[in-house]
Amino acid sequence: MPKKRSSRRQTADNQVQLPLLPLKDMVIFPRMVAPLMVGRPKSIIAVEESLASGRPLFLCKQIDGSIEDPGRSDLHDVGVAVNILQTLRMPDGAMKVVIEGVVRAELEKLLPEEAHLEAQVLLDSLEHEELEEPSEEDEARVRVALGYFQEFVRTTQRVSPDVVSSLRELSHPADVSDIMCAHLPLRVEERQELLECPPGGPRLDQISSVLMRELELQGIEQRVRDKVRDQMERNQREYFLQEQLRAIQQELGQTDEGSEYSELHDMIAKARMPKEFAQKALRELNRYERMPPMSPESAIIRTYLEWLCEIPWRKRTRESTDIERAQKLLDIRHCGLKKVKELILEFLAVRITGGARRKGPILCFVGPPGVGKTSLGQSIADATKRKFVRVSLGGIRDEAEIRGHRRTYIGALPGRIVQSIRRAGVKNPLFMLDEIDKMSMDFRGDPASALLEVLDPEQNKAFSDHYLEVDVDLSQVFFIATANSEYDIPAPLHDRMEIIRIPGYTSFEKEEIAEKHLVFRQVWDAGLNNALKFSPEAIREIIERYTREAGVRDLERRIGQVCRKVALDILTDKADPIQTMSREDVRAYLGPPEYSENLADEEPRPGVAVGLAWTQVGGDILHIETLLMKGKGNLHLTGHLGDVMKESAQAAHAYIRAHCEELGVPEDFYKDTDVHIHVPEGAIPKDGPSAGVALMVSMVSALRGIAPFSRMGMSGEITLRGRVLRVGGVKEKVVAAHRAGLFTIVLPRENERDVLEIPEQVTKELDFVYADNISDVLRIAYCHLAPDKEPTKPAKKAASRSAKKPAKKTSTRGKKS
Repeated sequence: MPKKRSSRRQTADNQVQLPLLPLKDMVIFPRMVAPLMVGRPKSIIAVEESLASGRPLFLCKQIDGSIEDPGRSDLHDVGVAVNILQTLRMPDGAMKVVIEGVVRAELEKLLPEEAHLEAQVLLDSLEHEELEEPSEEDEARVRVALGYFQEFVRTTQRVSPDVVSSLRELSHPADVSDIMCAHLPLRVEERQELLECPPGGPRLDQISSVLMRELELQGIEQRVRDKVRDQMERNQREYFLQEQLRAIQQELGQTDEGSEYSELHDMIAKARMPKEFAQKALRELNRYERMPPMSPESAIIRTYLEWLCEIPWRKRTRESTDIERAQKLLDIRHCGLKKVKELILEFLAVRITGGARRKGPILCFVGPPGVGKTSLGQSIADATKRKFVRVSLGGIRDEAEIRGHRRTYIGALPGRIVQSIRRAGVKNPLFMLDEIDKMSMDFRGDPASALLEVLDPEQNKAFSDHYLEVDVDLSQVFFIATANSEYDIPAPLHDRMEIIRIPGYTSFEKEEIAEKHLVFRQVWDAGLNNALKFSPEAIREIIERYTREAGVRDLERRIGQVCRKVALDILTDKADPIQTMSREDVRAYLGPPEYSENLADEEPRPGVAVGLAWTQVGGDILHIETLLMKGKGNLHLTGHLGDVMKESAQAAHAYIRAHCEELGVPEDFYKDTDVHIHVPEGAIPKDGPSAGVALMVSMVSALRGIAPFSRMGMSGEITLRGRVLRVGGVKEKVVAAHRAGLFTIVLPRENERDVLEIPEQVTKELDFVYADNISDVLRIAYCHLAPDKEPTKPAKKAASRSAKKPAKKTSTRGKKS
């Protein structure tokens, strides 16, 4: 019969005071021998107190190991009383302690002690008052746990088999569970849960569950290891057999004509790449031949060789040298843009006449959206019979997009430049870099800097791609870039390109584009064929009252909208099969006009002058109003004016004060009179120096109480010396003045040459007067007030024109800024 053992119970006699050693990341069980490193001062004193007093040392795990001075709430409720077997002082003052777990104990409270932590604990009873045999249920639990533990020891080989032998000599469940817990590879939290579990049956059940889980994980790990080992053995066997087959074929003088090696070798021979590049390709091919087919490196090398062979090293298209054909093609496809087309033809002529000596320029088309920058590039490609390739650079912020990724990266590819050359299939395509002003940069590099080598004629003959690792010749590529804003192009790139500025279309050019291209395309897309036509008045109505843009994209959308509505009416029997769209029909289909007409006043008024403005969508007129009021000589400016325009008003005000007698205004007006200048449509920001002349005329008119010459628009920058300086945007401003019904245009003398670029249908209906200084402008503005002098030519023409036709009929086109 086995020995009977007492059941454990807790009484008040087991309540003792012991020095406390808190553990950060360790749990000790009874019967467990383990070394500890003690470093905290209070912990070292607690060990010394245990040795001096002969009392056991109480070990308890902290809830949070980062706390250096734990309190009661920072400790778990259950720990272990241990005996100290050995101590060793370390050179750094710490202490190495070897302990042996004695009995499980519950922490009741901490006692006040300054030098070290002292705890009142309740020990599990070790006295055997009654000897009784464990119950059959407990004995079964022991056997189940022992079986699982023995299997765990056999499969993992992490625990010595002697432990299983020692466990078989124990009969009480608490002792068995303590030994097992000490040897299980568990996390600290799980070990603490087992320690807090009552010893005996409940703890054995939990140990059995843990062992079952570990055995299942061991089985899965073993299956994975077996699968990997079988795969490796299979690959090694296939490689060995393939090498044997290759050796046998070489001995017999036989080769596999259809093998991948032969295929790649033929591709390299047909690629006609430069000699040094072919040698590099052959070296890579030899590496590929020696590699096992299942190796990941073999797929990388094959892809690399395919890219090398598919680059058009010598293939090129025969470029057309017919400059007349290019001119005719540009005229047919693009209305207006006369100066732009002349510049393009000049560059094409240089490329044709230069032959192999020339290093072609890098063109950059700069202009607002919708003016035809990309379509111009396509037309140039068709005119020169080059392949057309377009790459959008908008939003690119990684240098590898241009130069490619190095082959060390998974999924590496060449950059967009090399990819596009391969897609074109020739070495001299027309390459369009779209939206070059919208690139950005981040931690992955600056793509604009990578483009410097591409767009430099001195360097692009040896462009280096990170993936190919060989130089690609881009010197025969015709590069054209596009941008919306010239100021957003990086300065180094800007320096390497020839800038061709494409202005917005005038209303006359838009009408011509709509009649020749847009209407036909939209009617055809709507499936109407010849069932719909647009009158010139209808097209003009859409341009002036429903769109406000520099290009023609919105105009085409509006025409398409009308065509779709007409198609719907035809299918629902609401419209005639053949219809000519009139102005009234446009309003019926598109609804009320979105933009109002901005016309000049019919009657002149004191203090009101008409200025001319340039906008991104064309030109416009500005009614500049001046009002006088009693005050202290202050100048008030309203109408959402920018700093430059405000400074122009201040310069005009200062000039008037300095030349009161010459200008015929009261000499002391600035002492008791405030001047308020306002430019209507205050929600629209306005800026620039070109309104200086109009501001001057408006203030002089208000101070003299006399209205300036009617139907006159003006533009020019002024100085404090009274000079009138050159301004820009003359074409757009004059077209806007004509549309608003003005008769006379006053411009700086230096802008006289700019009038030559204005359409003839505009200039023949306007009178242009050029001024060198303020006196010239005021003489023109008030020439109708000189009774002793013969009226000037502008005054005569304006008078006769006003008499022949009303002002409303002279302007049927309106525009809003």
